[in-house]
Amino acid sequence: MYTMTSVDRSAWGPAATAVSRSLAVPLAAVGIFATCYYLGYVVSNAFGGVLTDWLGGRGVLAISAIVAGALMVAFGSVRSIALGLAVQGVVGLFAGVDYAAGLRLISGWFGGRREGFAMGVFMTATSLGTVIANATVPRIIEAASWRDSYRVFGAVTLALGVVCAVLLRDPPPDAGPDGVAPARRALPRLQPLVRNRDLLLLGLAGFGGLWGTYGFVTWSNTLMIKANRIDPVDAGTVVAIFAFVAVIGKPVIGWATDRFGLGYRVPTLVILVAFGGVLLAFGSLSSLREFLWCAPLLGLVAYAYSPLTAAWIPVLAGRELVGSAAGGVNAVWQLGSVIVPAVVGAVFHATGSFYSAFVVLAVGPFLGAVACAFIRVDRRAERRVAPVPVA
Repeated sequence: MYTMTSVDRSAWGPAATAVSRSLAVPLAAVGIFATCYYLGYVVSNAFGGVLTDWLGGRGVLAISAIVAGALMVAFGSVRSIALGLAVQGVVGLFAGVDYAAGLRLISGWFGGRREGFAMGVFMTATSLGTVIANATVPRIIEAASWRDSYRVFGAVTLALGVVCAVLLRDPPPDAGPDGVAPARRALPRLQPLVRNRDLLLLGLAGFGGLWGTYGFVTWSNTLMIKANRIDPVDAGTVVAIFAFVAVIGKPVIGWATDRFGLGYRVPTLVILVAFGGVLLAFGSLSSLREFLWCAPLLGLVAYAYSPLTAAWIPVLAGRELVGSAAGGVNAVWQLGSVIVPAVVGAVFHATGSFYSAFVVLAVGPFLGAVACAFIRVDRRAERRVAPVPVA
């Protein structure tokens, strides 16, 4: 399910130029559509994680997918900029709970030394979604229209939501202090999360990472097409290769941290620094051949930090609050996705410089690495606080 909502989220990049022509959207304002989506996504994460801890991942995930899929279909029929922006915002509002729900389910079904690998497999969804969107959307547009791409993806998302409702299972609840599992769900207490300095630093580190990752996913197609006159299908191929490498890299980095006990801080810091450097290198290129050669390396470092930051959440928050923590932290992360499309659009519109746009993207991972350097797992206290029953 997370893969399909990632496809929906990534569809805007390869579709943006066609939508801009269809709805007469100025180039400088193209990124506002992505910003509206991520605004809804951030709000959804902030509250959806609490709902997941309270009500369980299965129901929350299924309902959100069904509604988000229906709205994706609706976006394929919009005729005005204002309505398009509104629909994108509501799609993000319903799609945003999938991350917290997924982490809640994984944390319940997998634990201990297998968790890094499980998170790596789960997080392949974001890069796999980018692969699918960039491999198919340009071709659907050539054969039909951008509207049909949104209708197809929306219908598949809706159908998968129904499948989740029927087949997905919530893990059994954890036993309480007396060794007995609670008979009913309870509203989680959030005070330990608010006071958790390391979760805040993790939020800042992920903010910087996603600033670079989703800034690239949102703008790279348009930047290559407009600044370097790359064919839209070729630009989609570059981004698809970029994301495909991450499909392999994420589970590998998750497995390696489990197998060799590498921890999370140093690998995450190194990956973020490398990500910023490769963004600067990509921004200095100009030909399709160069982009194709650089795309695999960029794809590796642009996503490899994500299973590590995800696996950090249960460690820093405790498993009883993993859904709430994942939602809150991911809301901070996704603020990078909210802000960066508009910032890159403004910079490129003002300068016309491909490289300047990538300098803006590279700032995020570099700052994220600085925040990561101050996270200390040994500072955390035990945070297993009993939840507050709800009548």
